[in-house]
Amino acid sequence: MTVRPGSAAARTEGVRARDRRNFNTRLLAAAAAGLLPSAGAFAQDAAAGYPNKTVRLVIPFTPGGSTDILGRTIGQQLSMLWGQSVVPDNVPGAGGSIGADKVAKAPADGYTLLMGHIGTLAVTPSLYSRLPYDPIKSFQAVAWVARVPNVLVIHPSVPAKNIAELIAYAKANPNKLNYGSGGNGSAAHIATEYLKLQAGIQMQHVPYKGTAPAVNDLVAGQIQLMFTGVPAVIAQVKAGQLRALAVSSPRRVKAVPDLPTVAESGYNGFEADQWYGVVAPAGTPPAIVAKLNRQINELLSSPEISSKLASEGAEPTPNPPEVFAKLIETEIARWRTVIQAGGVKVE
Repeated sequence: MTVRPGSAAARTEGVRARDRRNFNTRLLAAAAAGLLPSAGAFAQDAAAGYPNKTVRLVIPFTPGGSTDILGRTIGQQLSMLWGQSVVPDNVPGAGGSIGADKVAKAPADGYTLLMGHIGTLAVTPSLYSRLPYDPIKSFQAVAWVARVPNVLVIHPSVPAKNIAELIAYAKANPNKLNYGSGGNGSAAHIATEYLKLQAGIQMQHVPYKGTAPAVNDLVAGQIQLMFTGVPAVIAQVKAGQLRALAVSSPRRVKAVPDLPTVAESGYNGFEADQWYGVVAPAGTPPAIVAKLNRQINELLSSPEISSKLASEGAEPTPNPPEVFAKLIETEIARWRTVIQAGGVKVE
């Protein structure tokens, strides 16, 4: 409809235009004076109300393992802190990639989290040619929870008292030594391949369906050595059934303070610990990530979690999300080299 100049409709439209200009002017003035809430303030408000419903914590392995134990411990403590349920959800399969993929495809609202592991976030990208998620692009790092040093143990029938003697024996007897692990592509498998690569030795891999049967066969002398978490073999070492040679961490471990590190034993830079941490779907609001990170880091120093970590041979690793994200990135690159050089494959 055409508005004639000077008509009542024209006068009404003029008043409306003037009111809109005045409103916009007042809005800009309020924003300049800091009287309006910023986008950051809205985000903080959202984080302040988080969580207001059940949080699902996906554990991509079967119940009973270290990932499951640590995940349930963190979830229980967060439940008590929030007064909201954190439900552990075991989704095993394909080295943890099935559970991880479910989290990668979940809404990025902080209500679906993943208890990640070195295998799920750093090893599987090089083991599976068609991984359904990208450990870097699909997730937002939230909190690096813990690291678990591995210990290299051998059967007493092997004539070696330290790493140097083991390497010398392996070089003199190529492929005579059989080493065990909890399965193809497991952390123990990759750690031993890393040692083989560093030392230039050849040994045969014997994969098991879990750590416990591998340790049983090691004690029985069916295999000769393996890397595994300290708690899995500390009793056998103390009983003289196994001989511990070194730990895989960059520094010595409190549980076995007399054991040198592999790096101290002549392989500078060697580090092959297992590690665990919480991630969320990419795009999760930064304020929620920051809140989760802060609260998980605080829980890591609590008596309940400190005791549980110690029982698993784990060391707490409170850090900002950026540090955990960088760890994932560097570990993917490091283990890709080892996996490719060792020709490691999964079936």
